[in-house]
Amino acid sequence: MSDTPRIVVGVDGSPASEEALRWAVDYARAVGGTVDAVTAWEYPAFYGWGGTTVPPEAYNPEELAGKTLTESVAKVIGQDAGVPIREGVVPGNAAGALLQAAKGAAVLVVGSRGRGGFSGVLLGSVSRHVTEHAPCPVVVVREGHVEGGAHAP
Repeated sequence: MSDTPRIVVGVDGSPASEEALRWAVDYARAVGGTVDAVTAWEYPAFYGWGGTTVPPEAYNPEELAGKTLTESVAKVIGQDAGVPIREGVVPGNAAGALLQAAKGAAVLVVGSRGRGGFSGVLLGSVSRHVTEHAPCPVVVVREGHVEGGAHAP
């Protein structure tokens, strides 16, 4: 087992998740850690139904999730994060994927609201679920509230 702190962060391309990624990288720099940027994918409930406008062969949610993750990391971090970052695209719902990834992590970082959030909700369903069930400390980064870098959880 490594002594290097592993910071897991959920990234879905939303502004809140990008701020969570920024916080996770800043924190990893401060503690000499590594970052596991994780995104989850699953087929939508309507996938394969008769009325869809996108042919099944043209829709690859795993590929789309991976592209979103890579684009978010590039946008937030640029060419050099100063810490190791691993990107992970996993099947399943976001909360379950993050809880699985957080096993053995020093901290789990999530945005307060991701792609599925309502504008008036302070804590989304994923962030609420992981704060209640995570095997490690959880940091919830609210969109528009990152100032001056990361602080210890």
